[in-house]
Amino acid sequence: MWTAVYVLAIVLVNWLFDTVPPIATPLGDFRLAAVVVGVVLVLRDYAQREVGHRILVATLLAGILTWYMTNPFLALASITAFYISEMADWAIFSFTRRPLQSRILISSLVSVPLDSFAFLYLANFLSPATFSMQVLSKAAGVLIVWAMLRAREQAKLRPAA
Repeated sequence: MWTAVYVLAIVLVNWLFDTVPPIATPLGDFRLAAVVVGVVLVLRDYAQREVGHRILVATLLAGILTWYMTNPFLALASITAFYISEMADWAIFSFTRRPLQSRILISSLVSVPLDSFAFLYLANFLSPATFSMQVLSKAAGVLIVWAMLRAREQAKLRPAA
């Protein structure tokens, strides 16, 4: 189930990047889709737990679907960025034995900036302002999901009243 949600989320976020215009701010363009990407990175963590290293096949499937549903240039930039950040995620998930919420946080600290830089560079959107905004908005999405997972784990540990 998580893998299918992950694939659909990639297609959705690329569609949002392609169709929702950026909002101009004093620090650069803000793209609403950047918030969703943070959640997609966490979904990737769940999907990776579900299918292991075959997550790359799921990412490729998402890339093929994205190619036909959005601008092919944008799809290529997006999928390349996902693959780069997936390699970092894979290493963290494969070589650390920390609890899930810790691995999500650690892997996001590495993969969010990698994904943002690669996508913005390849899509010709890279500037210090847009990079910073992308990283912060993605990190916010990741932190929200991380906090929800942590609260759920702590609730399991509390004794029943």
